[in-house]
Amino acid sequence: MQRFIKWLAVITSLDLLIVLLGGALVTKTGSGQGCGKSWPLCNGEFVPSNLSMETIIELSHRLTSGSAGILVTLLCILSWKYYKHVRETKTLAILSFVFLVAQALMGAAAVVWGQMPAVLAIHFGISLISFASVILLTCLIFEIDQKFDARSLIMDKKMKFHIYGVTIYSYIVVYTGALVRHERASLACPDFPLCSKNRPMPTQLHEWVQMGHRFAAMLIFAWILYAMILAIRHYKQQPVVYWGWIISFILVTLQAIVGILVVFTNASLSMALLHSLFISCLFAVLCYLVMLGTRSKVNAKEAASTSKQTK
Repeated sequence: MQRFIKWLAVITSLDLLIVLLGGALVTKTGSGQGCGKSWPLCNGEFVPSNLSMETIIELSHRLTSGSAGILVTLLCILSWKYYKHVRETKTLAILSFVFLVAQALMGAAAVVWGQMPAVLAIHFGISLISFASVILLTCLIFEIDQKFDARSLIMDKKMKFHIYGVTIYSYIVVYTGALVRHERASLACPDFPLCSKNRPMPTQLHEWVQMGHRFAAMLIFAWILYAMILAIRHYKQQPVVYWGWIISFILVTLQAIVGILVVFTNASLSMALLHSLFISCLFAVLCYLVMLGTRSKVNAKEAASTSKQTK
């Protein structure tokens, strides 16, 4: 059964990643109304008779979201039953399911009633939490923490501050990026790093949205760079922290490069999807570091208790 659960966890993680990228594809191609204002039916039909490209994209996104719902539910039930001895299992199972349901309901509401771009931008963030929760659940199932000896990990307050701070801030950056997409502001500023060669400062809403996201992205790049330097200097003996920050910096660098290429490739579809892919992976890695940070406090208490008993 455990082998089956491992395969299920991998397939569920991939399915949720496809859901995330599919949502970005729907927004990028303007396919949100590909099935009209009907849900769960498509244009009032179970199998739509007229299949335009927008309909195919929207319908595919709905089907992958539906399959993800089934897979996540099954994974949550089985992990709860067979891995309940691991402290974080129940919390992650609940988060995975609740945020997936919230994402589905929000997507349905957007189709039927429509939503403001500021509200639609939350949709991607909700999906991201569900994806990260399933990834962490998969890590627990594969016992990644044991392979890196993470159960004995102890971090100082400074490192935990950077882990929690960067993760929370990354969610804000994700929201600003999703807002750029939903406001159709990807090409509002045709130059980089300034908005335009003729006028460096934004003059209207779409430009402010674009430049706000750029500023937020530059800040998280600098923050992750600083945290990585701290990890390299002080956590070489803790490979999970050491490599966690190095991988985070690689991902945020790729994210920044692709973000710049979005501007210079006229917001090409491939660059837009890669942009969503890298931020999804980065957020999952940061969330794993958060889980380790919460364990660190428990590990420190256990170490102190053991030390007192020894004395």
